[in-house]
Amino acid sequence: MKLRLAMVLALAAAMIGSASAETNLNGAGATFPNPIYQKWFSEYHNVHKDVQINYQSIGSGAGIQQVKAGTVDFGASDVPLNDEKLKTMPPVIQVPESAGPVCITYNLPELKEPLKLTGATLSGIYLGAVKNWHDPAIVKANPGVKLPDTAIAVVHRSDGSGTTGIFTTYLAAVNPEWAKKVGASISVNWPVGLGGKGSEGVTGVVKQTPGAIGYVELSYATQNHLPVALVENKAGKFVAPSAAGATAAIAAFQTELGQDVRQSIVDPPASAADAYPISGLTFLIIPKDGADRAKRQQLKDFVKYILTDGQQLSQGLDYSPLPSSLSSLDQNLLSQMTAAGAPLK
Repeated sequence: MKLRLAMVLALAAAMIGSASAETNLNGAGATFPNPIYQKWFSEYHNVHKDVQINYQSIGSGAGIQQVKAGTVDFGASDVPLNDEKLKTMPPVIQVPESAGPVCITYNLPELKEPLKLTGATLSGIYLGAVKNWHDPAIVKANPGVKLPDTAIAVVHRSDGSGTTGIFTTYLAAVNPEWAKKVGASISVNWPVGLGGKGSEGVTGVVKQTPGAIGYVELSYATQNHLPVALVENKAGKFVAPSAAGATAAIAAFQTELGQDVRQSIVDPPASAADAYPISGLTFLIIPKDGADRAKRQQLKDFVKYILTDGQQLSQGLDYSPLPSSLSSLDQNLLSQMTAAGAPLK
């Protein structure tokens, strides 16, 4: 009897010890990378059973605020913090970990082939200047295509969004009027349109609204069986959103990224003939210091996994793996992580 009791107590102690050894990492932010994040979390946990990673896909703006408040171990944003905004934050490291296209999706079931849009037309739609699907500018870009004579229902994000940041950065790059009147940010005063919360919200509004147009990550459009438009790049080529197109955009800015990983990759030069013009990097925002050394080391090890072995999982989910040069820069940035001021391994 005593032996059995001792064995039960030993087993209970082992279970308690095992539970207490588990590390919980909490993050929040961008919806853009959420599909690849969930894949990374799952694959990493399969190998590291003692690490549980929880992530709230609540938008870049909300994620940044949680990092600022110290309520998460890491945040995520599709638009990095500039020097001015960094002054309002605790010291952080910004690490680009994947890239992908922001695609233009629409609800025009009568179209039998992909819609083609120029940057001027797309920005005109979101300014409210291009109001009908039979507008001459749309007709010109789609010769031989029977376009409906119906109103365009513009859909945009209602929350602070890195996807919005990438999209509006593109619109500002291709249209001086947009740059002057609206600008580029994770949250803007939209001239027209209906708002949807998160990429899920935008996808839902587009699906339910005949004649709608919206912008979402490619994975959301694919999962919801929504068509995506071909967008004209600076080379004059209409390009479909794809991981390869985003990779070409990264390559076009390789020199600039070597100087500052926060470099935007929208609207690449004409020399990048296969680049998709509305592409963006997405970033982890990691506090430079923290009190819990074990947790900080686990976080660093996980991010190292993302930047190395985890990159091969990107393409199957419509994301672009980072070039080795950018991955190396990221790993150098991770060396700034500390715990209670002391370096990590």
